[in-house]
Amino acid sequence: MDEWLKQVATAIGSNEELSGEDADALLDIARIAAHESGDRRNAPLLAYLIGRSRGDRTLDEIHEAVREAQSSS
Repeated sequence: MDEWLKQVATAIGSNEELSGEDADALLDIARIAAHESGDRRNAPLLAYLIGRSRGDRTLDEIHEAVREAQSSS
């Protein structure tokens, strides 16, 4: 996780850190949302929804669900 992202996370009250694998999964999820939906604005909106509703699911599980949803549409 780069320094800028750490500073912003701290400023918003988050002590979360992203591993390289988690960052890659989130970036791929954003890519899918932006390109497969035809509307780039869906990338940050989906990231927000994931953050709000993640629960006990891992990012790998969420990433797989997004991939499955986009392939079935």
